[in-house]
Amino acid sequence: MMPIAPLLMLASGALHAVVNAILKSGGDKMSSRALIDGSSALLVLPFALWMRFPWASLPWLAGSMLVHVIYLVCLIKAFETADMSAVYPVMRGSAPALAAAVAVLFLGDPISWTVVAGISLVTAGTLAVAWWNTPGSKALAWALATGAMTALYTVLDAQGSRAAGSAFDYIVWFFLTLGGTIGLLFAVWRGPVFLLTAREQWKPGLIAGALSLGTYGLALAAYRLGDVPRLAAIRESSILFGVAIALFVLKERVGKARMLGACAIAAGTVVLLTRP
Repeated sequence: MMPIAPLLMLASGALHAVVNAILKSGGDKMSSRALIDGSSALLVLPFALWMRFPWASLPWLAGSMLVHVIYLVCLIKAFETADMSAVYPVMRGSAPALAAAVAVLFLGDPISWTVVAGISLVTAGTLAVAWWNTPGSKALAWALATGAMTALYTVLDAQGSRAAGSAFDYIVWFFLTLGGTIGLLFAVWRGPVFLLTAREQWKPGLIAGALSLGTYGLALAAYRLGDVPRLAAIRESSILFGVAIALFVLKERVGKARMLGACAIAAGTVVLLTRP
């Protein structure tokens, strides 16, 4: 794997936590998500004028769009029912093992015992959060469903970005099609509530939309350079940033179980970064 790929994933994880903190701190979550994704689509629109549509990636792009809609609904429901520090580690930490299994079994990506150990530590940290400090059965179910959708779209987009002639082509058209679809769908879904939210929160939505381009654009670029199992697990370093933001910015209570889980996730991330 090229050394740049893990660094891209670390940066992606940090930005991902910030985007979700903005979403969590907002009012109506579905309206906020419409603002975020709609802003992303508007920001990439000028680039689409000279970027080729990745026709070879169309099946993967279409599948990813469908999965992302389900993912975002699950994400919103999880944030509506529990603190970020309770559900964010579960939804992110449950994804690497699932993504690794799919990538190895169906895409033929390589995996080593070191990567298995790193993924296991990340998963163990997730279980610590879920088992000893459960956010409630409903919130836990939404968080686990979010993790499953994360694993699925990770594999779809990794394959789609590889099939595209250029990573930038896929990234631009991914955000244009997905952002436009989600922005319109969720805005219509919420109706007048969206208009009120847009008037009050358009600035945070625009900032989060720009950061979304960074977080997933970096991830898609990294997937073209290395194997999915290791990179998907490294991206879940976002959990560490997410817990820190929940503690110091959102002022949520973060108990010992969540801190221990975050430490296990950190250890797994270090293993994945430092070992082949």
